[in-house]
Amino acid sequence: MDTSAVDCQRQPVVLDPSGHDIHAETARLRERGPVVPVILPGGVPAWSVTSHELIKRLMTHPSVSKDAYRHWPAWINGDIPRDWPLSLWISVRSMITAYGADHTRLRKLVSTAFTARRTAALRPRVEEITAGLLDRLEGLPPGQPVDLRAEFASPLPIQVICELFGIPTQARDALRHTIDLTFMTALTVQEAQENGERLYQMLDELVTAKRAAPGADLTSGLIAARDDGDGSGLSRQELVDTLLLMISAGYETTINLIGHAVHLLLTHPEQLRMVRTGEVSWADVIEETLRVEPPGANVPLRYAVEDIELGGVTIPRGDAILVSLAGAGRDPEQHGSDADRFDPARPTRRDHLSFGHGVHRCLGAPLARLEVSVALPALFSRFPDLALAAPSETLGSLNSFISNGHRRLPVVLGDHNRLPVVLGDHNTVEQATS
Repeated sequence: MDTSAVDCQRQPVVLDPSGHDIHAETARLRERGPVVPVILPGGVPAWSVTSHELIKRLMTHPSVSKDAYRHWPAWINGDIPRDWPLSLWISVRSMITAYGADHTRLRKLVSTAFTARRTAALRPRVEEITAGLLDRLEGLPPGQPVDLRAEFASPLPIQVICELFGIPTQARDALRHTIDLTFMTALTVQEAQENGERLYQMLDELVTAKRAAPGADLTSGLIAARDDGDGSGLSRQELVDTLLLMISAGYETTINLIGHAVHLLLTHPEQLRMVRTGEVSWADVIEETLRVEPPGANVPLRYAVEDIELGGVTIPRGDAILVSLAGAGRDPEQHGSDADRFDPARPTRRDHLSFGHGVHRCLGAPLARLEVSVALPALFSRFPDLALAAPSETLGSLNSFISNGHRRLPVVLGDHNRLPVVLGDHNTVEQATS
């Protein structure tokens, strides 16, 4: 390779803060190599890793941290201003940014909330909420376009997570709107700062209310785990930031997953036929959707505790690393030359990293899988003539290079009156996670 080509590869790629076309941008990064220097919003340098194998190695590497306060000199020294639009993603003090013993302590405190048994016990309530939403849709005039993201994909996981954490009905819309804005990576400094202040005010109000009147919800349970003086519990900031993590991740992932699965099936009629006939299962659809359209496209940030050699590139100690789950999911080295294609029968459909890997693997993954495994067969059974009501290119993105989803999903529900078709198997959450 000539010198000019090498110099070109070393030039950082300025990422699009709006995430307008995440997969096209990821493909351009992959052309330059599996580990590429990039520029984040605000002119902040980092490394983007798009290789499945290398990301998996990063996620278990002992010299890779998620704690900016300990291992990102640019943050520690103030080179990154505290009003940086993405500062909330790395300044929070929860298990998502913890390292070593702190991570073990925080994860242990919340892991009991998402055991397989406790998640499976939620199925009847998830089915009840799903049926209620479908009843409401069925009451609409046939042929009238409806935004399925707003009317189904969104309210299902939001209601589930709000009930789990005891969030009052009257507070849900405002809290959801504020959390949604945190995923928008093209906000101005002022917009991000104002939104962060509103968000913490709402979470503080929730904690204050639950302390005064605790209930049988996870917020009250986390408050009970507050620091008892021996350092094993949650500090005030850890409590609030853990609530932020669990509430936001508890619905954003599932909204995007439902939306992408519906869109992929409606735009791939042969694959939908295979689901209807039982040739592939709903669990297969869920896993393949997670692979080809991960709900989180990029995960900020990790830091090199020491120099790390990765894919022929040395990431210097203290540098920031952006993990591209969109890159891992469509990595041809892992999934073949047709990695961009949606195929629920693909042998590697379960071999994705969309819920993480290693010690930071998502605790809420079983809940997300449960909700989607209930929602999809119920939706397609109730509305067998479901069809898109707008071209795919008009659905819009979420103004984020972190969250991967459609801004809207207009559909027509079809004839409500004819008998629904039988839709393959109805997988349990255990089948969906096997």
